[in-house]
Amino acid sequence: MARIAVIGAGMGAMAAAARLAVAGHRVAVYERGATYGGALRRYERDGFAFDTGPGLLHLPAVYRDLFLKTGREPLESCVELAQVDPARRHVFADGTGVSLPNASRAGVLAALDGALGEGAGERWSALVNRAREAWDATRRPLLEEPLWQDWRVLGRDPYPAVRRRGLFGRGKGPTTATLAEVARRELADPRLIALLESHALAYGFDPRSAPASAAVLPYMEQTFGSWYPRGGMRALAAAVYERCRARKVEFTFGAEVTGIVEKDGRAAGIELADGRVAEAEFVVAGIDPVQLPGLCNGREPWGEDDVRPDLGPSDRATGRLTVCLALRGARPEDAVHRTVVHAADREAELAGVFGDGFGLREPCARPTVTVLRPDDPSTRPDDGHEAVTLTATVAPPGPVDWQDGEALAQDADRMTEIAEAAIPGLPERVLWREVLPPTDRELVPGPALAGQDGRFLRPGNRTRIPGLYAVGGWSHPGGGPAHAGMSGAIVAGLIVNGDDWHGST
Repeated sequence: MARIAVIGAGMGAMAAAARLAVAGHRVAVYERGATYGGALRRYERDGFAFDTGPGLLHLPAVYRDLFLKTGREPLESCVELAQVDPARRHVFADGTGVSLPNASRAGVLAALDGALGEGAGERWSALVNRAREAWDATRRPLLEEPLWQDWRVLGRDPYPAVRRRGLFGRGKGPTTATLAEVARRELADPRLIALLESHALAYGFDPRSAPASAAVLPYMEQTFGSWYPRGGMRALAAAVYERCRARKVEFTFGAEVTGIVEKDGRAAGIELADGRVAEAEFVVAGIDPVQLPGLCNGREPWGEDDVRPDLGPSDRATGRLTVCLALRGARPEDAVHRTVVHAADREAELAGVFGDGFGLREPCARPTVTVLRPDDPSTRPDDGHEAVTLTATVAPPGPVDWQDGEALAQDADRMTEIAEAAIPGLPERVLWREVLPPTDRELVPGPALAGQDGRFLRPGNRTRIPGLYAVGGWSHPGGGPAHAGMSGAIVAGLIVNGDDWHGST
């Protein structure tokens, strides 16, 4: 039995802790904040409750496996999961609307044909079929296995090129480069392009630079479905936390880790801000890897040939602006759980979020707004009220001053106005609102993607310091609740089976 110190109580860290505890190790988690769950945050006031991080779960099999491997109680006995149907409703810039059913390829095809015209569904389905090829090629190395030592192999984009017809294109296809190029070439319809690119934007990816393999994002949602835990995503975090406690994992909150103790060239414990030292045979760091050298006396945990934390373009350069709305009036029975209201000017939005090529970011006046209105009694004081969350992907703190209260209020006003396309009469129903600007501590990375010479990969879970491992959204295989859970499984596998372990079979 080894002593294991885990830094942070995010979803990836807790997933690793639970698995390691079941394997017979003594696990202690040290979290500088007051609670667990990382990005799965919840804002509560006056009987209303709002998810302020990810609002839905994709790939629920990740947590089903976690609960199966760490105890007798399955996931569904600890948290109620409901399929969201329709999975999304989209309202495009021209006013066209379409509701896409959950986990039904045929249903999506029919819905797109009916709303956007005959042939739209077929073009979308053809793109998703090619995304499936990219998924099949990278599922194991990107999700289920430790990052390959020869990670540059993943720098090649697995998204298949479309064969061109004609004398000069026989048997050849153009080299896929970016998601935006694929969208223009294969979808043509600006509404379908907006549909594809909105998936990238939601994860903080710029479609103009993200690899074509980012098409796996809508493929995953369409294939494996979208799920909502009753009680919000925070209920999932609570279930994982309770599973950790049931397996005797120790938690200390308000415990800031200031250093990693090394002995004989390997990690041997952690130092805390209050001067305490917790000895351990292994240290699992569930933090942004950029912070690790500072905890290791300046020693770089990754070598020159590794994927390094400072690699990667815009994934560190987006934020999330959230507006929590407490509404008077009941939620209609036919209300859609998630509606995406698209920006009127996509180019202006992308320039505002990621920059215009000259380093300038002028906030978009009418961004893409996601409207979440779950049918969940735990989110409202009674059935005569409704809790609605509005979110928009925006530039991070720094390029934009998110502490400007007047500008923030104007942004919230515009988001509420935009959301009226999903909730008619919305402004008149607002009882109160809470505006949550993006902060540096709340930035959430997207999942790892193949292509673009590896710029969208995450640092590996193994480090060059024996006994020190990285876990969570900023490490392999990237961000999002499901990917964080997979990160925890990989780290637990490495510690239990040794650094030569290649993943589950």
